[in-house]
Amino acid sequence: MGFSCGIIGLPNVGKSTIFNALTSAKAAAANFPFCTIEPNTGAVPVPDERLGKLCAMAKSEKIVPTQVTFVDIAGLIKGASKGEGLGNQFLGHIRTVDAVAHVVRAFEDPDVVHVDGRVDPVSDIETIDTELMLSDLDALSKRKDRLEKLVKSQDKDAKTEYELITKIEALLSDGKPARGFVLPNGDVNGALLANIKGSLLTAKPTMFVANVDEKDVKHVPNPAGGDHPLDKIAAHAKKVGASVVVICGKIEAEIAELDASERTVYLADLGLNESGLDRMAVAGYKLLDLLTFFTVGPKETHAWTVTKGATGPQGAGKIHTDFERGYIRAEVMSYADYITLGGEAKAREAGKLRTEGKEYIMQDGDIVHFRFNV
Repeated sequence: MGFSCGIIGLPNVGKSTIFNALTSAKAAAANFPFCTIEPNTGAVPVPDERLGKLCAMAKSEKIVPTQVTFVDIAGLIKGASKGEGLGNQFLGHIRTVDAVAHVVRAFEDPDVVHVDGRVDPVSDIETIDTELMLSDLDALSKRKDRLEKLVKSQDKDAKTEYELITKIEALLSDGKPARGFVLPNGDVNGALLANIKGSLLTAKPTMFVANVDEKDVKHVPNPAGGDHPLDKIAAHAKKVGASVVVICGKIEAEIAELDASERTVYLADLGLNESGLDRMAVAGYKLLDLLTFFTVGPKETHAWTVTKGATGPQGAGKIHTDFERGYIRAEVMSYADYITLGGEAKAREAGKLRTEGKEYIMQDGDIVHFRFNV
């Protein structure tokens, strides 16, 4: 189990081209707005070089990587929050994903029309962000309306929620996303805030995916700003608490047609160490505070995803709900010890295989055997 990431942006910025390249799903991609109406979905493996090393050492029959599900959501336009361009339907699709990849056009191509007639990445970002914020403001206003009677009757919980919503509204009205609203240390309303944010589009962890020309694919965005379009995107991303991934849709489309060995050579010829998928997957993991643990055996080497801070039982539950319900203990070793010492048997001999109880906090790279009884 991995995570879902919605691909959004204005029409004709390269969303479906990138989606096709990442998933080889061959979703429709055309040079006109609203080519995508129903969201296309594709699950792709998250690359992790540790899997191959574990598989070779354990002599596993197969590798099962964790996955990321990309959801290609139709292009939004100005007025989407009021229903323009089937906006309400498209905004609803965004609510269902864990994170958002906002594709921004940073390439010039006279053969690909821009919905506003010019290429201005930051202006494009602001167009989408405005629509998401207006949608959130509308949702919060309706929520406050439902609370008003309770507030007038001196309901303390309703009053607390009403006040939190008012503060988030102020942030949105100032042009800042809801994900930037945090409570002061010691505030006990964390669960309530999480509930409110759970329905807000601008609370979604977000990365900007800058779709660039091939000549710019190695440019490192400078969050301090600059004249280059990527530097402007990075500066805006820093301001709104988002990350930036640079990707060339044309390159990714070409990579998608190659086999694994050819991809490595192709990337090397371009001076790249990893594909756009690799960068998007890593950025997604960082966005959602995820980590990977492994189960390793002769049948398979399997990667699993949990949120940072997950306990042993919660990790077991990712494999099967019965494992969480009947959790007894976990036998754990680190990836580093497994590789350095030469496998499980030698790690056990060296005292590196330890037993952990229900309070154990999962760590990235853990290799685990769960013991359970149901």
